[in-house]
Amino acid sequence: MSEFNLAVFIAAVFLLAGGIKGVLGLGLPTVGMGLLSIVMTPAQAAGILVIPALVTNMWQVASGPALLSLLRRFALMIVATVIGTFSTVEFLTRSSQSAATGALGAVLAAYAIYGLVGRRLEIRPYAERWLSPLVGFVTGTLNGATGVFVIPTAPYLTFLRLGKEELVQIVGINAFVCPLALAAALMVHGQLRIDVAGSWVVALVFSLAGMYVGQIVRQRTDEQVFRRTFFIGLLALGTYMCLRAVVSSNAQAS
Repeated sequence: MSEFNLAVFIAAVFLLAGGIKGVLGLGLPTVGMGLLSIVMTPAQAAGILVIPALVTNMWQVASGPALLSLLRRFALMIVATVIGTFSTVEFLTRSSQSAATGALGAVLAAYAIYGLVGRRLEIRPYAERWLSPLVGFVTGTLNGATGVFVIPTAPYLTFLRLGKEELVQIVGINAFVCPLALAAALMVHGQLRIDVAGSWVVALVFSLAGMYVGQIVRQRTDEQVFRRTFFIGLLALGTYMCLRAVVSSNAQAS
């Protein structure tokens, strides 16, 4: 793929991913990683995704009523997420493209299935004390291995007794910490290169444009219909990536 075509593809991906985030408030890293990994390695996709993911989540971290109290409440989960990310990032940077793509596809498919059929549970405060760091570590390991951090943190946070504004803010904190930890881990392994700065700019500009359009769409579209369509599309993408990885592995083996 030529540099121009790649730039157009990146712009289209982040316009779509930003639009989904504008409608649902999430989904930019998930969609971005899934689609970019069709034309590049997941490690390269994660490197391009870092800056847009950080910038588009800053507002969720800075705004809201309870930043300091949420940081204290979920400090162990945040620390465990960072540790988990560093513990598995070698899989993203050193594994074969088919293995990394297959793992990413499996995570996307699992998240989509949860989004389509998952039921809301409720977690008691006594369980939160030991569950939060465990969930954070598992999320970190998946973040490091695939660049996607929605499982299991996203469903876990919805199971807690959090107010609407608190939930939005802690989701933003998690969506800020995970790309930051991944960027640091990629930098340590020499995979976060300055030569992708142009791609960062394209990705950031079009993700912000997509968010703006998505917010307009959210005001005019039934969110539940859009959400269901989003998860069906994500399931199809994840399944495709898993099948492509299997076919690629079989081809290499033969």
